[in-house]
Amino acid sequence: MKKSGFFYRAFNLYYEGFRNMRLGKTLWAIIAIKLFIMFAILKVFFFPNFLKQHAGSGEEADYVTKEFVERAE
Repeated sequence: MKKSGFFYRAFNLYYEGFRNMRLGKTLWAIIAIKLFIMFAILKVFFFPNFLKQHAGSGEEADYVTKEFVERAE
């Protein structure tokens, strides 16, 4: 890899920055844990798969089309 290339310099900027952080690593760990909780755990408990409950397998497109047409009328 060419050391004067754009991608090398961009990677090196982030690599050196993260390597020298002390508090930043802890903050990034907290951010990663919060994102995991928001997208993995909360989705399972609070956002059920609506289409799976109301339409059979392979009929999702028909159900969505029917709902759009009925709500537009």
